[in-house]
Amino acid sequence: FVGLDNYKTVFTNPDYFVTFKNSLYYLVGSFLQQIVALLMASILCAKIRAKGFFKGVLFFPYLMNGVAVALIFLKFFSKGSPPLTGEGTLNAIIEFFGGDAVKWLSTPWLANCCLVFVSMWRYIGFDIIMYMGAIQSISPDLYEASDLDGANPWQRFRYIVFPSIKPIISLQLILAVKGAISVFEIPYIITGGKNGTSTFVIKTIDTAFVYKKLGLASAMGLTYSGVILGVIVLGALLMKSVVFYQRRD
Repeated sequence: FVGLDNYKTVFTNPDYFVTFKNSLYYLVGSFLQQIVALLMASILCAKIRAKGFFKGVLFFPYLMNGVAVALIFLKFFSKGSPPLTGEGTLNAIIEFFGGDAVKWLSTPWLANCCLVFVSMWRYIGFDIIMYMGAIQSISPDLYEASDLDGANPWQRFRYIVFPSIKPIISLQLILAVKGAISVFEIPYIITGGKNGTSTFVIKTIDTAFVYKKLGLASAMGLTYSGVILGVIVLGALLMKSVVFYQRRD
């Protein structure tokens, strides 16, 4: 019986809990993803040509299997095993135009940025659809009133669209934080967690099935569950306060 020694190891050994720091890359990328998704949703809700086509194009990556997406971008950024070479589709395009090849997955910060881009590309379609549904649920009377008052597009978004979709924005931010913490398949397949790209979930799986430390992996799993539970509770309180203040307004 080891008591709380495994939990002590999780929080004190830099090889374990420190992997949560890579979640910061995905957290920043998730917030950027929400901004871009809200902008794209606002554009697609306007009267533009072929918006149905653009909706399909943007939402299609979300329908793809995560493993397939990771394998596609593995060949896009690099070639070979392990994925550390300067070859790949992206570098072929760069060299075609006279540039120098870049080892995208060799430097930790650059590799994490590439992985965040892949994650954004896959999930942004879902966010766009969510925001479009929220924007389209706003009463047209509010838009007509704003037109009569001479409001410009920015004022319409600030005083009508944004206050009306606050609950959806809060929900999407909660999902963004949860997703940033639980990233697994994309970095696991593309880099295998090497070169400073390992996440807490990848480290937990390696601890259990590669190093056979099942007790320590169980402690890591419970720690991860506690973090997720904390995010959910905090998000629920945030959504409750947002709805409360919206009703007061």
